[in-house]
Amino acid sequence: MKKYILFLLFVGILTESCKKNDDAPVIEEEQEEIVEEEVVEEEIDIQVQNFMWQTLNAYYFWQADVPVLADNRFSTQVEYESYLRSHPNPENFLLNELLFSEDRFTFYSDDYKELTDFLSGISKSNGLEFGLSRIGSSDDVFGFVEYVIKDSDASTKDIKRGDFFIGVNGTELTVNNYIDLLFGENDTYTLNMATIENNTISPNGKEVTLTKQEGLVEDPILVNSVLNIGDKRIGYLMYNSFTPGSGEALNNVFADFKGQNVTDLVLDLRYNSGGRGTTAQILASLIYGTNTSDLIFRTRYNDKVQALFEPGELDNNFVATTGTANGNSNAALNTLNLNTVYILATDASASASELVMVGLEPYMNVIHIGTTTVGKNQGSITFVDDPENGNFYDSEREDQINPENQWGLQPIVSRVENSAGFSDYADGLVPDIELEEDVTNLGTLGDVNEPLLARAIQEITGISAKRSFEVNMPVNLVSSSKLYDERNMALILNGLNVGSKNILKEIK
Repeated sequence: MKKYILFLLFVGILTESCKKNDDAPVIEEEQEEIVEEEVVEEEIDIQVQNFMWQTLNAYYFWQADVPVLADNRFSTQVEYESYLRSHPNPENFLLNELLFSEDRFTFYSDDYKELTDFLSGISKSNGLEFGLSRIGSSDDVFGFVEYVIKDSDASTKDIKRGDFFIGVNGTELTVNNYIDLLFGENDTYTLNMATIENNTISPNGKEVTLTKQEGLVEDPILVNSVLNIGDKRIGYLMYNSFTPGSGEALNNVFADFKGQNVTDLVLDLRYNSGGRGTTAQILASLIYGTNTSDLIFRTRYNDKVQALFEPGELDNNFVATTGTANGNSNAALNTLNLNTVYILATDASASASELVMVGLEPYMNVIHIGTTTVGKNQGSITFVDDPENGNFYDSEREDQINPENQWGLQPIVSRVENSAGFSDYADGLVPDIELEEDVTNLGTLGDVNEPLLARAIQEITGISAKRSFEVNMPVNLVSSSKLYDERNMALILNGLNVGSKNILKEIK
């Protein structure tokens, strides 16, 4: 197609030139130009496009639903390479040609290191986690601080949970500009703070300047404590990301819970948008038990990948130790062996958070307090250009990745279901006890008076406090510091261990 267009372009130029001057020697000049353009076409680098197509053709969950990814789409190698050359922009090629229309969560990066660091909880951030809410029915937006990451730039500034901001660098926030102002290329920006009185938000003249720092590592365990209320000893854990390697820290928290004879558990996942499936297994096992014959979740892949496995090979059961992956020491789990768990989850809870809730449901009473969750019942795997390893990313094989292609893909490769076969929660998990956060009364995380925790305590003790849970100003969520980036909502699965692990060759 490209040569055809160039040929028409040449004819048009030649015709126009002849009209202006029949004697002008334009033919040889134009012929030289067309030859040069054809040479440029031949030199188009298609390594990235080839990596993308090969990976998605092999593993993509919706491979059968994308015609261009069909196994018989190209009859010859020449036809295949010509197709790749016709899409010289890798990003456009992926988005416009290869992804299924219902895919909300596949993501990518032209720098796999940036991608893998991000998925490990390492990012460029100022440490302020916030939500963005629409002001009434207008396009105006205000921000409210959810929490501040420890040891971040924000932790050194006069800003805390429950504070509000209405602008950035003097520009008022709207649904049309908040991405550029808050998530753009500027590493430093100044928040124009605000106050809410009588449900009206207005600037208060205060300014807070924040600077993003490279390599900020967030401790996913923000708060953990034991609350003694009557004859109840309630363990409270706010866990904000299922990061790799955090299983060891979770196990230590639960050791403390056991040591203090915790009778009930409130697990706060209200801002947890996902992470590692293996870490979800550890957390679920710490809550329920370590019966390794019981299934937490099962993965289902596209037909080509599914056919490589025997029944049961794709089952993910409860575990008895932290394992050895990601720096864990294979320590025995300090499980609480509970019959009921109270989980705080909202419209910012996704992926591995939902997986823990769904996975525990067949075995124990899961009381969901909050709002309907995001609805991500799909899993993904990190891929890089390493054909000898099936394109699976392996930190120990970085020297084997094609040095001329540093792209990383995180495509949806599976759908997950629990032991009862339930996977139909793409629209989110509906709470048993609905309670929205009130931006005018966010409270202190871990404090017995914080509304969502207070409601859980009421449910645990059976004692109705003399307080109202009426929400004065509910969040009209537009986005948040986590949800704006789909990478935060990943359920990250392990590589598919079949034989040599080079499934690309097995599938082909």
